[in-house]
Amino acid sequence: MKLKIAVLFGGKSTEHEISIISAIQAIRSMDQEKYEIIPVYMTKNNDYYVGEDIGKIQAYQNIPELLKNSTQVVWIKDGDKVSLMRYPMKKFGNNIMLMGGGIGVPPLLELAIQLKNLPKELCPQEIIIVMGYRDAQTFLAEEFAQNGQLYIATEDGSVGTKGNVLDAVHENGLKADVIYACGPMPMLRAIKHYAQENGQDAYISLEERMACGVGACLGCVCNTVQKDAHSHVNNTRICTDGPVFAAKDVDI
Repeated sequence: MKLKIAVLFGGKSTEHEISIISAIQAIRSMDQEKYEIIPVYMTKNNDYYVGEDIGKIQAYQNIPELLKNSTQVVWIKDGDKVSLMRYPMKKFGNNIMLMGGGIGVPPLLELAIQLKNLPKELCPQEIIIVMGYRDAQTFLAEEFAQNGQLYIATEDGSVGTKGNVLDAVHENGLKADVIYACGPMPMLRAIKHYAQENGQDAYISLEERMACGVGACLGCVCNTVQKDAHSHVNNTRICTDGPVFAAKDVDI
């Protein structure tokens, strides 16, 4: 069995380039029959990368392209907690507003829980939750209150603000860096316009009847600002391209 050896090079050294050349030369001179050598390149920001081309000197003529085709690694030790995410993430914003009603209530509770339990560097400072109901049957309200600052709007005025979620926003003077919304289309349409008028980022989760669920039938399309690469018209498939979209990208 070969002994695995990681060779680290690069980093913040003033001799960054010399470190690359020296390390690759050293790797070439090592006994390949005895050792399984893993080249590990450190950028000048001390980010670590491995990959098929990391040990090839010619690849460093275009480092951005090299990194694009390589895998970034994170060093951990026993007992460390690791958060696995499908896509690179940035901080959601200092103040998040969740707005929902109807079928959009349950999924937003899960989002509130996930936001509250993000790593400290990603977790928003404030989670504002605005839920709309028809009457005093405010299901999941207790759970929402445990995961953010809850405001309620009811159509009959029995609880909270009389009216809809935007009425509650105006009545309570609520502000946020970004809005996440899920619920009936009229509500999402109003939130889209509200976000545009106030220069806010907003993300909306859309719902449509889906015949195939894999993007082939085009039965769940919605209009978009840009042309879709699949159909070459101004629409997108909610089932495969969504269901969550930046509000500014869809025409609803």
